[in-house]
Amino acid sequence: MKILYITNGINGSGGLERVLAVKASYLADILGYEVAILTLNNGHNQPFYKFSTKIKLHDIKVVGNLFNYILSYRKGIKKVLKNIKPNVISVCDDGFKGLLFPVLFGKSIPVIYERHVSKQIENKKDDISIVQSLKTTLKFGLMNFGATQFHKFVVLTNGNLKEWKELNNIDVIPNPLPFNSLEQSAHTNKKVLVVGKQSYQKGYDRLLAVWSLVSKKYPDWKLEVYGKLNPELGLEARTKELGIDTNVKFYPPVEDIQEKYKEASIYIMTSRFEGFGMVLIEAMSFGVPCVAFDCPHGPSDIIQNGEDGFLIANGDIDTFAFKLMDLMENKSLRQQLGTNAIDHVHRFNVTEVVKKWDTLFKSLVHLK
Repeated sequence: MKILYITNGINGSGGLERVLAVKASYLADILGYEVAILTLNNGHNQPFYKFSTKIKLHDIKVVGNLFNYILSYRKGIKKVLKNIKPNVISVCDDGFKGLLFPVLFGKSIPVIYERHVSKQIENKKDDISIVQSLKTTLKFGLMNFGATQFHKFVVLTNGNLKEWKELNNIDVIPNPLPFNSLEQSAHTNKKVLVVGKQSYQKGYDRLLAVWSLVSKKYPDWKLEVYGKLNPELGLEARTKELGIDTNVKFYPPVEDIQEKYKEASIYIMTSRFEGFGMVLIEAMSFGVPCVAFDCPHGPSDIIQNGEDGFLIANGDIDTFAFKLMDLMENKSLRQQLGTNAIDHVHRFNVTEVVKKWDTLFKSLVHLK
């Protein structure tokens, strides 16, 4: 079975790249698939995560204005398709061109779209103008049309199904856990962890609002945030304004994030919206209890409220801080929720998740 993944690049530190590394490598190394990955503009250089050496990497140049960009995109991909002749194509591109792939290239080869983000990614701020709202509505209409053209449209959570109610070709396959930890958090370090790029989506303004309430009572606890830095958000300046700069630290992405999970006693997520919430299952695999806003979509598919973590009504800063302080005060509660988290997170093991992909791929080839 030959599978071709098409994505913008694999040299980033995001969840999509991590998931693709885990999934494609398992298909190549364990299930014996012939796997190829096509990237754009040297997006295959220096991958942030480790990919199987059995995977063949292809790259095409796409440059110029919109017209020339699309021409070079079509020409480059057609050349790769002719060369490798895949049985199935899986498009991992949350951009507009990815959703129009069957329109640009037809459907002679079974083609899947993997949606890794919520539609709410189009919202860049809380206040949206009427013009922006109309533009978004038009874009959603085109996105919905493109989605109907795929043989299969795959989302990550049951919540995401609500965003694509028009589709009858949709399926849910969650992200796989990228590692199976044999180690656990000791729950003794007074350390709270957050992982994710600095952006409107991740809600770090809400994070700092929560921490400003918590740190007044627990000044000896530290908050560590790892992810792509964005100086334009002024987060460090905001910590100084709130008087919490001594116990909040921001760090760039690190490849060996497992060590940070192991050192943490609590994980928190203050995102406004998510495609899945990969960091939650990663933290849970180390027995780290999570507190997250019940944002659309992901946390409610992962956290079982009160059993392995806490789900908080989206945007309720006070309740979030209260539940976080509950965990800070009670080591036995952290340990109990953490033990449950390890048990519950097994359903995201790569073996179980890739089994679903294997079934899907084979069903599409059979239909062809």
